Amino acid sequence: MSAIDQQRGDPQVPLDVPALDGVDRQTLREQSLRKLREAISSGQLEPGKRLIETELSEALSVSRGTLREALRHLVQEGLVVADERGKLLVRALTKAEVRDIFAVRAALESLAVEALCEAPERSASVTELRESVDRLRDLDQSMATLVEADLAFHQRMCELTGNAALVQSWQHISGLTRATIVRSGPELAVRNMAWQRHSPIVDAIEAGDSAKAREVVREHMRETAERIVSVLQD
Repeated sequence: MSAIDQQRGDPQVPLDVPALDGVDRQTLREQSLRKLREAISSGQLEPGKRLIETELSEALSVSRGTLREALRHLVQEGLVVADERGKLLVRALTKAEVRDIFAVRAALESLAVEALCEAPERSASVTELRESVDRLRDLDQSMATLVEADLAFHQRMCELTGNAALVQSWQHISGLTRATIVRSGPELAVRNMAWQRHSPIVDAIEAGDSAKAREVVREHMRETAERIVSVLQD
C-alpha cells in the first residue's frame, strides 16, 4: 500500500500518527465540567435538580458523550448523585453530612496551620495567604469566582506545608465542600466566605501560635457548618 493510500485513511492500514482529536475532546470535557461547576456553585442548577442529558448537552453545545464524561467527574467530586432509579441530581446535603464534611476539613486544616506555624521561615507563606484573602474582598465578582477564591485560599494553605498526602486528602473532599456552599444559598455563602473570617487564620500563622491557629480554624469550620445547618431542612 502506498503512502498516498495511507493518507486517504484506508481503515485496514494503521497510521503512525497521534490521536489529535483527543485534545479537542479533552478540552470540551474540561470546558463542560467548568461550566457545570459554575452553574451549580451559583445556584443556577439548584440542589435536588434533576440533570437531563439532552437539555444540558444542547445548552453546552457538546455531544452527550462529552457531557457524560463531565457528569461522571462531578459524581466523583460529590456534587452530583444518582437516585434510586439512576437519574442524576445536583447533590442536596443533609445536616449530618454538612457537619461531617466540616469536621474533616477542621482536622485537615488544623494540621496545615500547625505545620505552617512551626516552619522556621514562614513570611513568604504569610504574604501569599494574605494575597489570597484579598481576593475575597471584591463582592462584585461572580459567585463562581468568589467560590474559587475561597477554595483556593484553603487549598493553598495545605499546599504550603509541602505535605502531599494532606493536599490529596483536602482535594478529595473539595467537591463536597462545593456542595455545602451551594446548599447554603448565595447570601449565606457570601457571609461564610468573607475575608474578615479568613484573616485571623493568617494572623495566627504569622504569629507562629500553633494553638491559636488550630483554635481559629476549628471555630471557622464549626461556625460555617452551623450557619449552613441552620438554614437546612432534612
